[in-house]
Amino acid sequence: MTAIRSVCVYCGSGPGGDPAFLEAARSFGRLLAENRVRLVYGGGSLGLMGALATSVLDNGGEVTGVIPEFLTGKERKFTRAQEIIVTRDMHERKRTMFERADAFVALPGGMGTLEELVEMMTWAQLGRHRKPILIANIGRFWDPLCVLIEHMKKLDFIRPGLWVEPLVADRVEDILPRLRAAARAVSEEDKEGAEAIQRM
Repeated sequence: MTAIRSVCVYCGSGPGGDPAFLEAARSFGRLLAENRVRLVYGGGSLGLMGALATSVLDNGGEVTGVIPEFLTGKERKFTRAQEIIVTRDMHERKRTMFERADAFVALPGGMGTLEELVEMMTWAQLGRHRKPILIANIGRFWDPLCVLIEHMKKLDFIRPGLWVEPLVADRVEDILPRLRAAARAVSEEDKEGAEAIQRM
């Protein structure tokens, strides 16, 4: 598999209640830029989303924002990005983000962040892709989800053969190294699943 050239990041359109979340978003944006990895994200300028994209650009990186038309005002479309894609709806947004990313990272966020993360894990579980998925467990934000996943396994709702093993990193500095290590084990053929997803 080729090196990771772009990472789709799911995160909150608000700042959250812990300053560590904003700091993590800014730090990860800087690391993406320094490593010449393009950010693919939801296209907004507020909260963690805005902090992340601003940091990538301020450090010389590249940003692709993907935002549905009905959210351009509510989430304040980020006009500084080199590329902004306005989609018709959420389904087109998520498919576009998938197609343009080599890996996925979930920073802290709300229902939308959770939904996007879980959907990408579900697509992997169904065999539609093998792109790396990483949970950035900043301040142990995602601990309840990790516990829930283990609970589902113990009760056989996630059965052997259907296991989904997202990567987990507690520190921003560990995200890219873990994504790259996971990507090395995946072939280009296995990584690509866009056509299959479009038929779902």
